Amino acid sequence: MDPVKRSLITLHITVILLGGTGLFSNIIPLSATDITFGRSVFACISLALFMRFAGETFALSNKKDYGIALLLGVLMAVHWVTYFAAMQYAGVAVGMIALFTFPVITVLIEPFFEKIRLVWQDFFSAITVFIGVALLVPEISLENDTTLGVAIGIFSAVLYALRNLIHRQHFSHYSGAKAMSWQILVVIACLLPVVSDGLPEASGSTWLMLVILGSMFTAVPHALVANALIHLRAKTFSLIACMQPMYGVVLAMLILEESPGIKALIGGILVTSASVYETMNASKLHKQED
Repeated sequence: MDPVKRSLITLHITVILLGGTGLFSNIIPLSATDITFGRSVFACISLALFMRFAGETFALSNKKDYGIALLLGVLMAVHWVTYFAAMQYAGVAVGMIALFTFPVITVLIEPFFEKIRLVWQDFFSAITVFIGVALLVPEISLENDTTLGVAIGIFSAVLYALRNLIHRQHFSHYSGAKAMSWQILVVIACLLPVVSDGLPEASGSTWLMLVILGSMFTAVPHALVANALIHLRAKTFSLIACMQPMYGVVLAMLILEESPGIKALIGGILVTSASVYETMNASKLHKQED
């Protein structure tokens, strides 16, 4: 098979796997913190094995990078916990749509990190996302689980946007496997003091789900992305990644039998459309700068 076609298929499989991570918030009978800790442990083991097989060392280039890894790991820890919490409150479909406001949030806060200016289209995208999120919210009250889940999902999106911007500026010279390994190590260290006493006593099926989540749905996708980008442009990856909430919603409907409702689906279309637009627009701007 042609390497480009094979990479495209691999990338779609990767995005489906990433979209499927939300299902575990419902399948695994643990708190968001415990799920994140278990996921991180098995993801770290899997990535370490992958790095050893690839002949990569675990050491970073300089002392400054260890501090950056610590910062990125703390952001990742809170992001992952709030990611699962959002879907436990609002449902997988709505929680994932709320999280996927992060591309537009990234555009809005990017001027604080890089010398770029916002254009009117960016504000139009932000308004589109705001309308989409408003359709997800049944009532303006945090006492409503769905509203609380959406709020947590947006907070998680802000953390993810910050993590991505800092990573791109200060940590992108490392491979995806090494960068994720260090960040996940920090996640484990952050969550170890707050993991519940009941986690070690979880059933065998629960531990099996954590192994699958940490390896097949976390470590494997991040390793596959690095290989796919050898033959594909970053723009292609970004556009395909925008399909993640669609895959997540479809999987939630098929496997968990969720029914988001017409308003939530319209909101999801608006949020995803704004994400696709901003991804395409960002690609054009980078091409002009080059």
